[in-house]
Amino acid sequence: MNKLNLGAGGLIKPGYLNIDWNVLTKPDVQHDLNVLPYPFSDNYFDLVEADHVLEHLDKPFLVMTEIHRILKPGGELIIKVPHFSRGFTHAEHSHGFDVTFPLYFNKNFIKHGYFGVDFEIKKMELSWLAFFHLLPGLGYSQNLISFLKLINRIISKLANLNPNFCSRIWCYWVGGFEEIKFDFICLKSSSISTEQE
Repeated sequence: MNKLNLGAGGLIKPGYLNIDWNVLTKPDVQHDLNVLPYPFSDNYFDLVEADHVLEHLDKPFLVMTEIHRILKPGGELIIKVPHFSRGFTHAEHSHGFDVTFPLYFNKNFIKHGYFGVDFEIKKMELSWLAFFHLLPGLGYSQNLISFLKLINRIISKLANLNPNFCSRIWCYWVGGFEEIKFDFICLKSSSISTEQE
């Protein structure tokens, strides 16, 4: 199985091809992800993961079309990005994301915003808090972190009962959501060969 860790940063994943622009992170492939095309063949990867990468890039929708190109038909794309309600808490974030993001890859739903590639949404999940590993460095005690983990489970569970309602009505009532995760399946014409190695 060919797996790509897109924008690896400091999280180099064993068993994946790790790509990043920053040579200091020691990626397997050094490449500026704003520069298309990526140095991979069509229909090459079975799985692409992009963990908090798209929000840093200039044109996320064009990056999605490039990911579509390098994924095999039926390949999986897992993206974690900041929800718009807390999307701009980092100085280098250019974009926040909403539950409507998958609709731009469904030509049957939207015509004017469709980007010419199809992804089926398999799962979507909001997380109120997502970066517990950073909290000790911000001065949070272990007891407070444990309490926040409990609150996170409750708020995130309520949000995921109806992510649309949460995003539209009450996400700001709880201070916003740190993360939204999309699990996509890459849809392509059946005429495209999946035999590339």
